[in-house]
Amino acid sequence: MEVILQKDVDELGLEGDTVNVAKGYARNYLIPKDIALEANPQNLKILESRRKKIEVRRLKAKEQAEKVKQALEGREITFVQKAGEEGKLYGSVTSMDIASNLEKQDILIDRRKILLEKPIKALGEYKVQIRVYPGVIASIKVVVNQEEEKEE
Repeated sequence: MEVILQKDVDELGLEGDTVNVAKGYARNYLIPKDIALEANPQNLKILESRRKKIEVRRLKAKEQAEKVKQALEGREITFVQKAGEEGKLYGSVTSMDIASNLEKQDILIDRRKILLEKPIKALGEYKVQIRVYPGVIASIKVVVNQEEEKEE
């Protein structure tokens, strides 16, 4: 089923794109949540009249994303965690931890935009990518150090 996206959807497309999706996905999720419209001739005409506004919005969003990417590039985040003998963490560093650390530095990133295949469970340095906007990906360095044990 062809639909016209009214909002940007990760892994599907940007606002104004006409995409082909499963009927159930369109009928049960995209259309009821006002994320998409059915791609009929009437809605396609409406899309054409709104296309310039959409393009301007896309350009502004991409410019903002580039600024955020510049702020993120080369940034290093350090976590201090308890670890066992072989450098394995007792917990893990997740995308939520990284997002909250960035938030403390006044950079708001949705944790779902942090491309971390699985949580970090060992000491060391890791390169983590962040999808700021479709096609704009920033890289940061995450360092996980061992917590010093207090002697009593």
